Amino acid sequence: MVDSRGTLEFMGEPMIDANANADNAADDSLSESSSARSGNFKRRAILVAVAIVSLVAAWFFGGAVLPRWWAQRLGNLIDGRLLFGSVLGLGLGFVFTALPLFVIAAGWRWRKGLNRAVLFLVFAALLALPNLATLGIVIGGGNAAHAGERILDVDGPGLRGGTLIGAILGAIVAIGFLALNGSRRRNKRKAAELKAQLDSQS
Repeated sequence: MVDSRGTLEFMGEPMIDANANADNAADDSLSESSSARSGNFKRRAILVAVAIVSLVAAWFFGGAVLPRWWAQRLGNLIDGRLLFGSVLGLGLGFVFTALPLFVIAAGWRWRKGLNRAVLFLVFAALLALPNLATLGIVIGGGNAAHAGERILDVDGPGLRGGTLIGAILGAIVAIGFLALNGSRRRNKRKAAELKAQLDSQS
């Protein structure tokens, strides 16, 4: 039976109001969703903080250590040979400019969310590290960059000029190939659409 207050009674014992149950369930659901959002925000904040700290550490490492180390490795390899330094620079510039562009294009084509896009960008940046390291020696203003320039002047002649030419050629080849490939895919898609229209009309 139902009393005047709208509470269900069964054999003299009050039963729980259905509306109260619904309200409690809604409150529990809101509390759980709020806790989940709070947990996600904390995890994202921690990831962002770790990423910022890592980038700052990489920046200082790159400015203070990497140019000198990279110049020493290349200088030991080239050993003052102008022709070898030019050819090596040409190859490094070409390969490590074209490959990052292909990776970025692949990431743009198969993007399915922010996480995958970031992974493609990180991979492309890693592939471009040899050219970025050489660029840091050329345009850097720190002691390590100046030391790297002096090392390349003596032990790595031709490397910087060859790297610049190779990077330009790599960018031209990669962009031209990607543009041609994209145009061919568009033409195939248009041809398929036209064929489907003709088939539907016949």
